[in-house]
Amino acid sequence: MTRLLTYGQAIHEALCMAMEKDPAVFIMGIGVDDHKAIFGSTKDLVNRFGKTRVFDTPISENAMTGIAIGAALNGMKPVHIHIRMDFLYLAMDQIFNMAAKWHSMFGGAMNIPMVIRAVIGRSWGQGAQHSQSLQSFFMHVPGLKVIMPTTPYDAKGLLLHAIADPNPVIFIEHRLLYEITGQVPEDYYEVPFGKSLLRREGRDLTIVANSYMVVECMKAAEYLAQAGLEIEIIDPVSLVPLDDKPIIESIRKTGRLLVVDTSWTTCGMSAEIAAIAGEKAHGALVQPVQRIGCAPVTCPVSKTLENHFYPSAPKIVAKISQMFDRELPETEVPELPTKFKGPF
Repeated sequence: MTRLLTYGQAIHEALCMAMEKDPAVFIMGIGVDDHKAIFGSTKDLVNRFGKTRVFDTPISENAMTGIAIGAALNGMKPVHIHIRMDFLYLAMDQIFNMAAKWHSMFGGAMNIPMVIRAVIGRSWGQGAQHSQSLQSFFMHVPGLKVIMPTTPYDAKGLLLHAIADPNPVIFIEHRLLYEITGQVPEDYYEVPFGKSLLRREGRDLTIVANSYMVVECMKAAEYLAQAGLEIEIIDPVSLVPLDDKPIIESIRKTGRLLVVDTSWTTCGMSAEIAAIAGEKAHGALVQPVQRIGCAPVTCPVSKTLENHFYPSAPKIVAKISQMFDRELPETEVPELPTKFKGPF
């Protein structure tokens, strides 16, 4: 049995199920027990499971990450939540030098079953220090799994799988996805890591996009279909481990690749996908790989400047029109409905 849930509701349900199934699971983070409850994803969990399993933390990300690692080493399963991914900068040593390496350093005899939920995304007023999408940092370090779910179905299943995983998982959520709805099974289920998903089938060009960028790419693909271009969209919800087989197969079918990321292009996810295309599908490409990401500057505060900074469906349409050397006018794309308007 399935029913319609929002992305945020699916995450909430996954947390409830994980905590009911395993008393070792607990939730910690700034604001997890307040009335906003991380965009509703932890709503009422403190009342349901108690203050020893759902609790607010000081603004001390490095220390709190160390506590979570220590708890994981002693048989607990922490879910450490950061309402903005930028705060993970303050815990890099704990994550990179402790959590990521512990299993390997002790010859597989010890594990850190820890999930770090980190929220990314835009809306006016976030500014330079509260807008960053840092998946490439964590992709670079062996020992970490990096997951970016796009749909409510993915969000629930991947989070349950992440909590059950014996080693650390970085679980990245885009705030503009929280109000997106989709069919989600009522029962407990897990979505395994390491599988890229075909979101739309096409013949003319392959887009590889992650998280909320899939939504913008779907908008662009609908518009381009009216101009006779059929766009294929691949969503690597699991960045580490990465399933590149659907990407390679799609490139061999279409001959063209555009990679659209939620972050900057330099040394990012888009660079990794482009490298894979060059190494494994070079002979199938009829033109160079193209990439779209955030503008190579710090994020501005005003909404007008934000619109220039972030990738969007009109920019995707413009880029594809260049790739096909066709005049395709940019289209007005309605904003995604969301309760989050920013800055806080």
